[in-house]
Amino acid sequence: MDSTHQSDPLRRARLRWRARRGLLENDLIFERFFGKYEQDLSDADVGALTRLLELSDNDLMDLLLARKEPEGELATPDIVRVLALLRTA
Repeated sequence: MDSTHQSDPLRRARLRWRARRGLLENDLIFERFFGKYEQDLSDADVGALTRLLELSDNDLMDLLLARKEPEGELATPDIVRVLALLRTA
């Protein structure tokens, strides 16, 4: 864990709530992810997750299942790192 650890439990709870998706497959991936990594999320991780959660369910699913890779504004190191964690959760 680094010095930018996201220590605000309310902010993490809001993020977890926002991660509830219309597609069950997305929900399952996020539940596993939060079960493994929630306590260790950094501010950068929260920012990356927030950006990913702005996507439609289908676009997010394509990224989570590696059918697509992040492009354009989503192709940042933070998003790529968090996406790798989501894919292995």
